Amino acid sequence: MSLIRKNIKIATILPYKENYTHAKASAASLWVSEFFKKSKYNKTNHIYGHTKNKDYLTNNYFNIELNNIKSRLKSATSEYINKLVKKFRNQKYDLIEVHNRPIILVEIAKKIKTRYIMYFHNDPLSMNGSKTINQRLNIISTVEKIIFVSEWTQKRFFVDLDDKLKTKTEVVYPSVNTKKKISKKKNFITFIGKLNDSKGYDLFAKAIVRILDEFPNWKAYSLGDEERRDIYINHKNHYELGFLNHKNVLELLDKTSISVVPSRWEEPFGRTALESSSRGCATIISNKGGLPETTNQAIILKNLNEEILYKQIRYLIRNSKRRKQIQIDSLNNVQHIITSNSKIIDKIRQESLPYSNFNFIKKKIKILNIYNQGQKLNHRLYNISVGKKFSNGFIRNGHDVLEISDRDFIKNNRSLNFLSIKNTFQKYLLETFKNYNPDLVFFGHTRNIDQETIYNFKNINRNLIVSQWNEDPIMPSLDYSKDNIINIKRYSELVDHTFITTHPDELVKQDKNIKNVHFFFVPVDKNIEFFNVYKLNPQKDLFYAMSHGVNRAVLREGTEDDRILFLNKLVKKIPNIKYDFYGFANKQPIWGNNFFRTLINSKMALNLSRGKPTKYYSSNRIASIMGNGLLTFIDSKVKMNHFFSNKEIIFYNNIDDLSEKIKFYAKNDKVRIEIAKNGRKKYFKLFNERRVAKYIIDISLGENYNLF
Repeated sequence: MSLIRKNIKIATILPYKENYTHAKASAASLWVSEFFKKSKYNKTNHIYGHTKNKDYLTNNYFNIELNNIKSRLKSATSEYINKLVKKFRNQKYDLIEVHNRPIILVEIAKKIKTRYIMYFHNDPLSMNGSKTINQRLNIISTVEKIIFVSEWTQKRFFVDLDDKLKTKTEVVYPSVNTKKKISKKKNFITFIGKLNDSKGYDLFAKAIVRILDEFPNWKAYSLGDEERRDIYINHKNHYELGFLNHKNVLELLDKTSISVVPSRWEEPFGRTALESSSRGCATIISNKGGLPETTNQAIILKNLNEEILYKQIRYLIRNSKRRKQIQIDSLNNVQHIITSNSKIIDKIRQESLPYSNFNFIKKKIKILNIYNQGQKLNHRLYNISVGKKFSNGFIRNGHDVLEISDRDFIKNNRSLNFLSIKNTFQKYLLETFKNYNPDLVFFGHTRNIDQETIYNFKNINRNLIVSQWNEDPIMPSLDYSKDNIINIKRYSELVDHTFITTHPDELVKQDKNIKNVHFFFVPVDKNIEFFNVYKLNPQKDLFYAMSHGVNRAVLREGTEDDRILFLNKLVKKIPNIKYDFYGFANKQPIWGNNFFRTLINSKMALNLSRGKPTKYYSSNRIASIMGNGLLTFIDSKVKMNHFFSNKEIIFYNNIDDLSEKIKFYAKNDKVRIEIAKNGRKKYFKLFNERRVAKYIIDISLGENYNLF
């Protein structure tokens, strides 16, 4: 159990132009004040900013007086930073949070040694201090965490940066308090924001005049201001209210039927859209920046112009039933709630301190992935490497991954004797583990990890989870499976979970002592299985590839198994079919890019695995053939009908049934193409690398997750 600091002294810094008052508060001030009220640290959190007003949003606010606001010779930012530094040297804060001013973070961090969290409310590439790659890398190295108000702002920060660095970041959305029931709505149409072109106010102005002329029993309201004003609405049923305080804005939204947010600007988030939706307004938004992340109930304008906006408002007015349903759905499906998101922020604060368990923030964990990367094989197995796909899935789900290739390490150190190599590898694993401190150790197909090493891992980190995976067949009919079960059993008492590509019942039948066994389907990866063969014009009919072991590049002389016998019979039954088989009839196996170049030249593929057909087991080539859009044939006894229908894959009962179906689909391209397309789509929906990786993580963490 991790140690958690109960009392954390926190300084929160606002931009000095951010007015932390009831009368003038905007997005960042509202964020800080609302999350402060729900935080467990509100008694030890001090908020710093600058304003001339006195009606502060909360009583923990400390105002910084500035003399250089209007000076052309002296920097108000420098004055602000210097005065903050002077206060912080006396206060000794455990954690300093900087909102929306990376330049303030960088300068204060040079002078005050503590821990930092950076919050981005706007596009990082538009701000001094985070425009360049080096500036953003410096921010990452300076802070414990970066919090973004939307995925859009996070994406902007990582332009030209490695996405693996995202493990040090979180998205926490601006949030609202929910209402239990919808208020009585009036015929009000409301625009809130700067009254300028970038906010789409010109579009609103033109559209709303037409609306008010057409529907005289409706009224429109504009809330906001603009110093360089050139857009005005002249209509008796339009009311311009200027800048209202937040309470009054919400009161108006309670009465509003239709709220319009037609921004041209790439909104970092779009608080107005969130608040409108949460108050039961039928909300119209543009598809700019983070606006689509505010609510899943809004009407999104695909094209931004006066005519489309006019038609959408008109549609909502004329279709009261639809309008009211949107209002109800909006109120009942608010996505971003203050009570839940404030807990996330407090958790991040906890995990930012020295003796916290800082890895488990929203299940973003560190994973040590140990598998054979095939460096010694010149990476010819990259396209069928399940370990690589796991890493890709983990990373794309937001986790951090450190990879170790056990066989390559040992090969690269083979100048030592075997015992020395093994001992050296154990030491390497242990020291790497200490430095990285993973939450999950995940390994597959190895005998190179000593059991004692796993014991040492668990002694260092009592919360550690260890899982193993194995993709090889497990069936009584195959001698090879006996060795495979021995490999699994070697670690079964040490690991928390075992993942296999055969139905777990098949393993339990052979060894009841192996516990916590789970099935996983060989994943497809969008960057590996990227062909749509059904769109191409292949010259061959049927593809099949086998080998006598992935670590061998060539066939074993004199080796013949049931697959060879099956294929010999099959080719006699389909003499007019253009088949392209490898690892068969002295035709050597193919690997890497050659495998792909050959595969895409066939319309269909046979998924034939070694041994007798066994529930759920398939060679991992199924990902290559179905994932690249070939029509796939598989024995019905494998029970793939639990995942796919006969409109997505072709099941056969015996060799005669198979041969007839091959001949049929070779001549019927239209049907063949449709089934292949459906199969690829279904495979990527159910068993893509991200979904399988999430399944692995959730099961390892002791949570329920259905893979299909």
